[in-house]
Amino acid sequence: MVGEWLQDLESLEAISRNDGARRIFLRMAVVHRSGRMDQFLEGLAGDGDLDERTKETLAELARDEEFLLAVEEYCQRTATHH
Repeated sequence: MVGEWLQDLESLEAISRNDGARRIFLRMAVVHRSGRMDQFLEGLAGDGDLDERTKETLAELARDEEFLLAVEEYCQRTATHH
């Protein structure tokens, strides 16, 4: 159990420190809260610049509301520390 929590914390930290990843995940959180996730997923599926594995990974994460909210909260709480 502690290992899973630590892995999650490490993932959140890595996302918060990577400008590109942070922007993507925070944008997905906003899209999710606005109720436009279906539109986002449709656009993602049709994106010719991304490979299928990346699309699948992003789609899975985009559907995970709890994860997106955790990323958003973690980034907000640690914004002054980066």
